[in-house]
Amino acid sequence: METTRGAERQRTAAERRRRELLEAADRVVLRDGPQASMNAIAAEAGITKPILYRHFGDKGGLYRALAKRHTDALLSALRAALDAPSGRRERVEATLDTYLAAIEARPQVYRFLMHPSEDAAPSPEQGFDVGRHSAPLLRRLGEELGKVIVERVDLGPDSEQMARIWGHGIVGMMHAAGDWWLGDRPCSREQLVRSLADLLWGRLAEAGDRPGGRGF
Repeated sequence: METTRGAERQRTAAERRRRELLEAADRVVLRDGPQASMNAIAAEAGITKPILYRHFGDKGGLYRALAKRHTDALLSALRAALDAPSGRRERVEATLDTYLAAIEARPQVYRFLMHPSEDAAPSPEQGFDVGRHSAPLLRRLGEELGKVIVERVDLGPDSEQMARIWGHGIVGMMHAAGDWWLGDRPCSREQLVRSLADLLWGRLAEAGDRPGGRGF
């Protein structure tokens, strides 16, 4: 029994330390964006780089941990927007706005997760393939949105397949439009939300809610 309690205490301490290191990494990413380095993160955490490697392996491992952290938070916010007690059009607009507000609020985090450093000289530490890591993040968002759609919207006999198509399509649209908007700022966030909702609205307006579901 004592051995079990000791193992549990060690696991809890390791989880707490990992959380502290991710918070230090977040602070550096907020400051440096895509140029955030393992050296800077280790210094922010008050440890040496080998200790940081022991927890995450390499920058790719740290990236995946940060991506999960931020994707979990984003998914929670998107679900809250979808669960709002309002009409379907309002929920669609709120969901789009939640995503855009998130990338607008923390653009350096978004750029770290989605774009390689364009300014820094190549180095082994910075030479990881951002696309290889960011693609699973977008796929996860698409799959999660597809699950919400199939639970709430009646799309006929092929509902599950159609919901996955819609989920990935909507995430792809949000990502591409949001990336362009964040870089160029060609219009207000409100205008972009309305325009994207208009694009989605035709088929969404026609589809009925799934019986017993929470509504979309």
